[in-house]
Amino acid sequence: MSHNNVAVPASYLLLERDGKILLMRRFQTGYMDGSYGLPAGHVDEGELPVDTMVREAKEEINVDLLASDLEFVHVAYELPHDETGNRVDFYFRATNWSGEPVIVEPHKCDALLWVPLDELPENMIPKVRQALIAIWKGRMIG
Repeated sequence: MSHNNVAVPASYLLLERDGKILLMRRFQTGYMDGSYGLPAGHVDEGELPVDTMVREAKEEINVDLLASDLEFVHVAYELPHDETGNRVDFYFRATNWSGEPVIVEPHKCDALLWVPLDELPENMIPKVRQALIAIWKGRMIG
């Protein structure tokens, strides 16, 4: 007997400037606090992943993006490792935006860091590190 597959979708942003991408350090979230990740968020019902990224960029780092500014660069699929089930993560790159990135939610993020893709810090969310390495190597699927 087969079951319909349900996966939790999320979108991640590689904001790129001068050969570096923007990382955010998690703070007081209860998940991987002290580790760097990317601006990201869950795709809401009735929303497309690209629209999620436009919304989350504004909510998390006060950056204005257009959907047309986003380039799809990677997708990662995770089988369940806890009660939340399968995950599908969409990664987008933007080199054009309006506004200077700032921490909008200091209760969730305590640092921003610009780094080259080949110089990622040790304290990163493992699945994000894995995806960024795949993107750096030119792999769309990971």
